[in-house]
Amino acid sequence: MLQSLIQNVLNALQWGSFYSLIALGYCLVYGVLMLINFAHGDIFMVGAYIAFFVCSFFLGKYGLIGGLPGWMVLALAVPLTMLLTAVVGVTLERVAYRPLRRKGVNRLYVVITALMCGLILENGNLALLGASRRSFPTLISTKVFHIGGVVVTNMKLTVIGVAILSFLLLQIVVNRTKIGMAMRAISYDRFAVPLMGIPVDTVIVFTFVLGSAFAGLAGLFFAMTYPVLDPYMGALIGWKAFIAAVVGGIGSIPGAFAGGFLLGFVEIMVVAFFPSTFRDLIAFTILLLILSIRPTGLFGVAQRTKI
Repeated sequence: MLQSLIQNVLNALQWGSFYSLIALGYCLVYGVLMLINFAHGDIFMVGAYIAFFVCSFFLGKYGLIGGLPGWMVLALAVPLTMLLTAVVGVTLERVAYRPLRRKGVNRLYVVITALMCGLILENGNLALLGASRRSFPTLISTKVFHIGGVVVTNMKLTVIGVAILSFLLLQIVVNRTKIGMAMRAISYDRFAVPLMGIPVDTVIVFTFVLGSAFAGLAGLFFAMTYPVLDPYMGALIGWKAFIAAVVGGIGSIPGAFAGGFLLGFVEIMVVAFFPSTFRDLIAFTILLLILSIRPTGLFGVAQRTKI
């Protein structure tokens, strides 16, 4: 019984790591712009495809270079995937969100625009690459460790470690750097910040760079763990990551991180004791009960709006 519990906890930590990495992007954009970037799940999907082509290129599958060892390909793919995915996120901000922000339109129109951007990414991928699923190449061989009857793989430990390191790095950036201080200042009062000489557009672009880069990182390791890619892979996991961010407390980085792991834990435990078809039903019911008790989320703080 104890071994089964520990095994489920490890599985929940791995699955929750993906939710947490994606939820951090939702949290960053909402915290700075008060914008729910519903295209973020599809940026995760784009990141997985970017990782696929980057890894295929360095493995020599296109005949342009000689094949590199898998560990070297992974070392090159991590920064390149994060960089190229960040370019996609910044492009969305410049093309879709910034014009609306400068015109001062209602937030509802920005949310609708975000939904349309997600659909454009999905169907653009479908039009360019086709509906056929793609198999992600194997970069590192899977090593299985048996510890007291508990099965742990090197990939599972890597995913959990990457999520924790990403959270710690983000905490340092937001709390210990000048650009992080500017991000927090904009979240408090976006209209007063320009009076202090802070370049708002630059800070917003940096926010999208961070959020999209983490989505790309999640896409890379998700594709390595579950090596089947399709254009709609980011839709459901993106929505779940958004729900995790809300349950944790939208706008709170620790809340988004904890909410992702909470959702992963609830889903895995539901599957452990109930049929898998009940997973989403029971998991979201539990999350709904949590929000009914704490409407601002676990780490969220109620805010007053002065009229």
